Amino acid sequence: MAKLLIDGEWEDYAEDATWKEVADAHQERYSNDILLVKVNGKLEELYRKVPETGKAEFITAERDPGIQTYFRSAVFLLFKAFSDVAGEETASGVELEFSIGNGYFIKPKMGITLTAELLERVKRRMEELVRMKLPILKRSADTEEAVELFHRNRMYDKERLFHYRRASKVNLYSLGGFEDYFYGYMVLDTSYLKYFDLIPYEEGCVLMLPRKEDPKKLPEFRPQKKLFYVLKESFEWGERLGLDNVGALNEQITKGKLNEMILIQEALQEKRIGEIASQIAACPEKKLVMIAGPSSSGKTTFSHRLSVQLEALGLRPHPIEVDDYFVNRADSPRDSNGDYNYEALECLDVRQFNVDMGRLLAGDTVELPTYNFKAGRREYNGERLKLEKGDILVIEGIHCLNDRLSYTLPRENKFKIYISALTQLNIDEHNRIPSTDGRLIRRMIRDARVRGTSALETIRRWPSVRRGENANIFPFQEEADVMFNSALIYELAVLKQYAEPLLFGIPRDSEEYLEAKRLLKFLDYFLGVSPEMIPQNSILREFIGGSCFQV
Repeated sequence: MAKLLIDGEWEDYAEDATWKEVADAHQERYSNDILLVKVNGKLEELYRKVPETGKAEFITAERDPGIQTYFRSAVFLLFKAFSDVAGEETASGVELEFSIGNGYFIKPKMGITLTAELLERVKRRMEELVRMKLPILKRSADTEEAVELFHRNRMYDKERLFHYRRASKVNLYSLGGFEDYFYGYMVLDTSYLKYFDLIPYEEGCVLMLPRKEDPKKLPEFRPQKKLFYVLKESFEWGERLGLDNVGALNEQITKGKLNEMILIQEALQEKRIGEIASQIAACPEKKLVMIAGPSSSGKTTFSHRLSVQLEALGLRPHPIEVDDYFVNRADSPRDSNGDYNYEALECLDVRQFNVDMGRLLAGDTVELPTYNFKAGRREYNGERLKLEKGDILVIEGIHCLNDRLSYTLPRENKFKIYISALTQLNIDEHNRIPSTDGRLIRRMIRDARVRGTSALETIRRWPSVRRGENANIFPFQEEADVMFNSALIYELAVLKQYAEPLLFGIPRDSEEYLEAKRLLKFLDYFLGVSPEMIPQNSILREFIGGSCFQV
């Protein structure tokens, strides 16, 4: 007899019971399907047998591990349907590229066309597979066997990926005879995957999926044209360099081509920054360069590099930190937990910001504030500024794309820039690297180096950071005049050395350990490289140290 502690009560189950049976006994208490179980601090899939004793916690799509499992399983369902409808050759010629509009952009390779008629057939087949309640089966295979399987199935990205894996075994999933590898857990069967849509978009399609905030409802697809083309351009850069997946990156590292790779990537970014500076210089009325982006996107280094390019064009940039306009801490709004909500617009003295910027545009001399974060108050220390001919303000802050911040300032004087680290590298053709993972790893390393913050604390605070981004940054990103992608193809191979010791330091009995374990497994795909060849002005230096800028 198995004894399980669930929701604070001990329960008895047969020793050969599975977690599916236990979940079914508790499902009525949950508004959404139970997808996984956390037992004794470890995530498990529902097909597994229960232990002799243990503490169990059920996971639905309302939590990160659950929604990640749902997304992953839906991608598997999609490629199974492609295989059934169009054949394995077509299925191997379609790949998952990046996230857009709460969905995944699916792109065909050269020679394959995704017509509306084909996509409708694929969608109908997905719906049929859901109704069939097909089990998603898992097996452990020798890595060499898996590599041979990937080669036969034309999954060449996976074949190359596992060439550099140290583990002798690999877990494979099968769905109705279609076998594939996925990074992470799966749902028990296809009946769990009821909520999806397949929408033709550009040369491919978007697999729309629900949000964890409402797992039974699909959000409206709202095309984000500017973001889409930045992502598309970044992926095309990677393809031109032959570096669109982790296996290809590892291959270049083993061939001793890392230095060349770094130089090319840094040159591409510098070229893009120079182009943005030229756009600004070509419009003399643009006096307010306003830069916004989510956490760890490299805003500070970008601002410095853009200022250098502007100076090279004969302009005189003056940095303005919007954070210097924080209201005194005692007057700051609080969130639902009672903590200061420093990411809310109400944390800023918006009126004073508009008064000062308006006076600068009018040619007045203005005394600028500095925020004393230690004392929690705004101070004036005699720093004065008057804009002369050729002067330009470079303003950085998370609200810079929101016109509520600069409501009195003329639109013709603003040049808005959105910056984010939009990862242009995927694990393989069916497993993507979320941009949020790259930013979290960047922030974890910088927080430990600059602020003495543990990786555990960074992970713990990350959901709050993401909520702030969703409320204050992402809704305004399409308002930008230009977008800049700060992600570097090679960066995770470098960050690996810095992140792993921090992650290994997270206690196994902490809530954050599951996320640490997931990130460690993810970083294990990469061959590590030394940072010594990274230029001092690289955005990556903002996080690992050694920058020539004060960041």
